[in-house]
This record gives sequence, structure tokens and C-alpha cells, in this order.
Amino acid sequence: MPLLDLPADARPREKLLSRGAGALSDTELLALLLRTGTAGRGVFQMAQEVLDRFSGLAGLLHASGEDLRAIKGLGGTAKRSELLAVLELARRAMAEQLKAREVFGSPDAVKNYLQLHLARRPHEVFAALFLDAQNRLIALEELFRGTLTQTSVYPREVVLKALHHHAAAVVLAHNHPSGTVQPSRADEALTQTLKAALALVDVRVLDHVVVAPGQALSMAEKGLL
Repeated sequence: MPLLDLPADARPREKLLSRGAGALSDTELLALLLRTGTAGRGVFQMAQEVLDRFSGLAGLLHASGEDLRAIKGLGGTAKRSELLAVLELARRAMAEQLKAREVFGSPDAVKNYLQLHLARRPHEVFAALFLDAQNRLIALEELFRGTLTQTSVYPREVVLKALHHHAAAVVLAHNHPSGTVQPSRADEALTQTLKAALALVDVRVLDHVVVAPGQALSMAEKGLL
């Protein structure tokens, strides 16, 4: 059913304007973006199917254009491009928040930011947040992919990136596609190797965050740094 055919108090646009965006469910917000469904499949059903496909909004934030193209009703360019634009705006808004203030003023924001970028990758990704002297975000760089060990993550490359960004500190991060955020012995050893290498150029390692869908662990908070 098109949104215009719904009773006025059930239309997400009217509900948003009268009660605020917080009053809408995830499905209603997505339906508002999609506007129409497909033949025999209403826009709310379509919105729910999209959320189910990506296991919720967090998964949808990682969706690529090709991921969306595979969904019936999103094969055309208009809806898909609009949705991708909104998802990218969400990522950039969170990055701006971290660039504007000291990142550890909001540790949950750091974890959420890293989850958005890394948690649902099908393979392991090692990344680093490069920070200025006030611990504000300069850049997020994905540095290595694949099985992460001391032999596959090169300290020299991490040091060079830190120098390139004139970073005063870094937050290391990687994902566990297995779904657990418990750091391995290899993760702990890698952290100590990188901490020692970066100390030689006076760059501090503030944390190493391990992320998986729906969760994140700070090694600093666990006393593993």
C-alpha cells in the first residue's frame, strides 16, 4: 500500500512532523525513505524485509550498492542512490562528532563508529584511528585485511601512516567475523608490538578495540594494553 493511501495518523511523514522522528520505528523511518513498495508488496513490508536482510540498521549501514541491488524494488538507481546517500551521511556525521571533540569524552561513540565501519565485514580488517594532540580524530585508515597476526600487520606501515597524519596518538581496531570480541593471545601480542614501534616516534597507543556485530571490546578497559 502506498503511504498516501494510509490513514493520516498512520503515515510516517505526518507522524514524524507531529510527534518527532523519535516516535517512528526503524521500519517506519526506512519506509519513509523508500516511499513506495512493489506490486503485491507494500512499502512497510519492503522496509522490514530490507532490515531483516541486513540484520537491522547497523547491518544496513554497511550495505554496498551491489548489496542493495539484489533486493527486489531496489534494482533501479533512484531509491538505491538515495538510500546510499543517507547511509553515508550517517557515517560522516559520526566522524564529524569525533573530529570535533576529544574521542574519549564519549568512548561509546568511538565503539559505535568502529562498529559501523568494521563489524560486519566478512573478513578480518585492521584499522587505526589517528588522533591529534587533543585526542580528536584526524582520520580512520583501514590498513590490512585477512588473518591478522604479527607477520601480516606490518608495524613499519602503521608508523608511516601515523607520521603521514602527524598523529600524536592512535586507537587500533579490528573486527572478528566469528562474532566474539574476546581478544586472542595473537591480538595481545600484536598490540604490544605496535605499541613499542609507535613509541619510537612518540605516538601513543590509547586503545585497541575489537568489534563484532552488535558488540565491541576495549582492550584498555580490560587492562590488556
